[in-house]
Amino acid sequence: MKYFIMSRSDDLSNELMDKARAYLIDFGMEWNEEEPDIVLSIGGDGTMLHAFHKYSDQLSSVAFVGIHTGHLGFYADWKPIEIEKLVLSIAKKEYEVIEYPLLETSIHYRNKEEPAVYLAMNESTVKSPDVTLVMDVLLNESHFERFRGDGLCMSTPSGSTAYNKALGGAIIHPSLEAMQLTEMASINNRVFRTVGSPLVLPSHHRCALRPVKAPDFMVTVDHLQLLHKDVRSIEYRVADQKVRFARFRPFPFWRRVHDSFIDSEEAR
Repeated sequence: MKYFIMSRSDDLSNELMDKARAYLIDFGMEWNEEEPDIVLSIGGDGTMLHAFHKYSDQLSSVAFVGIHTGHLGFYADWKPIEIEKLVLSIAKKEYEVIEYPLLETSIHYRNKEEPAVYLAMNESTVKSPDVTLVMDVLLNESHFERFRGDGLCMSTPSGSTAYNKALGGAIIHPSLEAMQLTEMASINNRVFRTVGSPLVLPSHHRCALRPVKAPDFMVTVDHLQLLHKDVRSIEYRVADQKVRFARFRPFPFWRRVHDSFIDSEEAR
């Protein structure tokens, strides 16, 4: 089996990476950064996002597993003291693969035929670089509303506990193939109106954002942030691809939610 380890690069994460690599070599596993079968992410959810984007073109063959060296994360559920147990389970292939839905973001330009296409594991956001964002929101090619406000966030189910939650969005179980559109400080008065609530869209639905005035936007895809110019539309859908995680033991999603937001280890 081929493996690669991505570290957050702090002292503890690097120490664990060296230890895990030494153990895996002893078990005859091959270090392969180009085409790994399994990727160990040592750090936090941010480290996992970097690992995901590094291998976003190999999702059908790569499985991820996370070791957290800070706060408990939704993608990193192994503790540093469990590194030997994890390595032994990897060497014995004592794991199953679970899959989570992803978000596909397509940015279409006025002056280009080909769109820019991105995959997100958590979310994609759209903001105007210097003024209020004004966007027509279309659902399945039908006009739904004209949004005015700070921005819009489209999240995956697994990403619903991240920025989406901070915006007041719902937490969605990752077994549901869906995406969620959440508003950022929408303008609602007697003149301008939006629905004012998050929208949960099933996998067969499409959402398009079309600029009303300015064509330039700040678009994020997970931790990536880029200024896109001359945008004709931004289109979202549940991606065909899925991210694969190596699961070695039960860790129910709602237990993760409970431990992270209600009764974390740090609070005990």
